[in-house]
Amino acid sequence: MIDPVRARGHFPSLSRSQDGRPVLYFDNPAGTQVPQEMMDGFIHYLTNSSANVGGEFATSQETDRLIGEARAATADFLGADSPSEIVFGQNMTSLTFHFSHALARTLRPGDEIVTTRLEHDANVSPWLALVEQGIVVRWIDIHREDGTLDLETAEAAITGRTKLVAAGYASNVLGTINDVRCLGQMAHAAGALFFVDAVHYAPHGPIDVQEIECDLLVCSSYKFFGPHLGILYGRYEVLGSLPAYHVRPAGDEPPDKWETGTQSHESLAALVGTIGYLEGLSEDVGGGRRERLRCSMRNIKNYERTLSEHLIAGMRAIGGITIYGITTPEWLDRRVPTVSFLLKGVSPHDAAKSLGEQGIFSWAGNHYAIEPLRRLGIDATQRIGLVHYNTVEEIDRFLVALERIARA
Repeated sequence: MIDPVRARGHFPSLSRSQDGRPVLYFDNPAGTQVPQEMMDGFIHYLTNSSANVGGEFATSQETDRLIGEARAATADFLGADSPSEIVFGQNMTSLTFHFSHALARTLRPGDEIVTTRLEHDANVSPWLALVEQGIVVRWIDIHREDGTLDLETAEAAITGRTKLVAAGYASNVLGTINDVRCLGQMAHAAGALFFVDAVHYAPHGPIDVQEIECDLLVCSSYKFFGPHLGILYGRYEVLGSLPAYHVRPAGDEPPDKWETGTQSHESLAALVGTIGYLEGLSEDVGGGRRERLRCSMRNIKNYERTLSEHLIAGMRAIGGITIYGITTPEWLDRRVPTVSFLLKGVSPHDAAKSLGEQGIFSWAGNHYAIEPLRRLGIDATQRIGLVHYNTVEEIDRFLVALERIARA
């Protein structure tokens, strides 16, 4: 188990207060707080090594080494075979559009892409943009009662014309953890590539791209305690074979051919710091960085399971609340502690405002999850999301505030 008190000591922003009480950061699905190690990496680079790449002098050579270290650390975090399979960019959305444009150059009218009704729109719009060139987008449906994927519709959606299956690892609005390994096997059986959006899962559990049999995976480090930075993993053969748009000096080999222009080197230094923090949560574990990271993320997942159980049980005890997604106690391993809900007679925006005035930060809106909310027949929800620096005591304070709003 993760020791939340020890973990919280690494996050300076958690000391913030409002009206004499600590702020509760329950807004994590849109971006987590960051550890001191991340900030140290950012500042150290700008203070000591700020330079562009490829130069015959110290700071440029230090930047070259930093980029290599960032790729190696991220490869360990994701379980990639090689640092050359790691691409950096502005954010996950930009990288996904970049990939979709490259993929489109290999497709013909009538070819099919399959995605799901559970997705963040960053894993929908890049594929819908290809419809105008004759690509067909097909859908895997969800079970409305618990927000899980309907795998029977997956079997129908994935055909011999399918060229790509794109699915989220975990839903950013309902918290559902998808069986991505199963989807990957279905994609490969049809001869298609498998693309995973791991943005929302990355802070909550271990990722092993080999185990889940994906060809490509994207995430954003600011969702797992890092800087604003996008990450694309791709099997080397896939990255090498697709015709990515790039400047000629970048060359034609991955990962360089996928990275447009000068990277945010200070953000890469910050990412190394973040991964170092996560590794340090299991500093007494034997083996290398990859093993320690997997141990840390497994422990985070186990700890967050207790948070989910306490949070959902407490919310279900309050009258007038509709919780979307999995709520059955024995199934909570199939979700992360992200909960969307509605209070009867209270708009989600009003409820979020009331909580915010009490120093409890949460979100209201569609959360860029247009398809799942449309499938559920609603326009917006209120959403909270917990990570490993949150505590049971914070949940109890939230529940008291929520019950007060529900009874008002």
